[in-house]
Amino acid sequence: MIVIEIDRQSGFCNGVVHAIRKAEQELATAPKGKKFYCLGDIVHNKSEVDRLEALGLSTINYQEFEALEGGEKVLFRAHGEPPSIYRSAQKREISIIDATCPVVLQLQKRIRQYYQEGAASRTQIVIFGKRGHAEVNGLVGQTNGEAIVIQEIEEIEQLDFSRPISLISQTTMSLEIFGQIVEEIKRRMHPGVHFTFADTICRQVALRIPHIEEFARSHDRIFFIAGKKSSNGRVLFEKCRTTNPLTYFLDTPEDLTSEMLPSSGDECIGICGATSTPRWQMEALATHLQHQLPNSIVR
Repeated sequence: MIVIEIDRQSGFCNGVVHAIRKAEQELATAPKGKKFYCLGDIVHNKSEVDRLEALGLSTINYQEFEALEGGEKVLFRAHGEPPSIYRSAQKREISIIDATCPVVLQLQKRIRQYYQEGAASRTQIVIFGKRGHAEVNGLVGQTNGEAIVIQEIEEIEQLDFSRPISLISQTTMSLEIFGQIVEEIKRRMHPGVHFTFADTICRQVALRIPHIEEFARSHDRIFFIAGKKSSNGRVLFEKCRTTNPLTYFLDTPEDLTSEMLPSSGDECIGICGATSTPRWQMEALATHLQHQLPNSIVR
């Protein structure tokens, strides 16, 4: 018998749930024929974006956003936006449905405070995060574009350790690496120079790593399903694959091939995903697997 199990802790984080719920509420009440826009993909999962677009959500980029006229309604996704985008919307009388994750909102407030309080002392505002990521762009915007973004511990070489430093992190980065960066900056700071840091990593996301490693260990093979654009998905997938070499990445259930399936015998298969993977997609994969493996059950 082959047992298929869906990881109960995989799937949307609270921030994504909040954004999608807002989008669904607006779509349900929108006047017929009235456009409702989302600035960027609401979530890094094409299947979920396609589902919402079928309900009437129109995904636009920043250039298309700047071309909108007054009276239009635009959803800002969970990642957050820089102040310049809010000013642009206000100037053109565009209605904002703000679905920024509450954790990200608190982080934006903190970095803005660091920037304002550190201006007189020429404090360097440093963000541990992925350059170009929507959340990081929103954070950099709180500092008038002056924040320094580092992705790896080696990049602290560009910092001036004779000047004050305030460090924060993108919410979805590694707790372990953040701790290493903190210790290395502490070690290099000149005597008497102020170093402030705040652990702003979302625990709901960070704590998925030890859980998903244990999930991968407890199954014979893993099918990890997530959008190709999901940075969180790439991190979690690599953790799965390092723990269990029989781990396969799928963008959709249709990516499943016969070579990925067990040939015979008893086996326990695990299905898991990213914080941007909808529950319905994992369930669809389980159903698809059942059709391919007649001697299987889902639990």
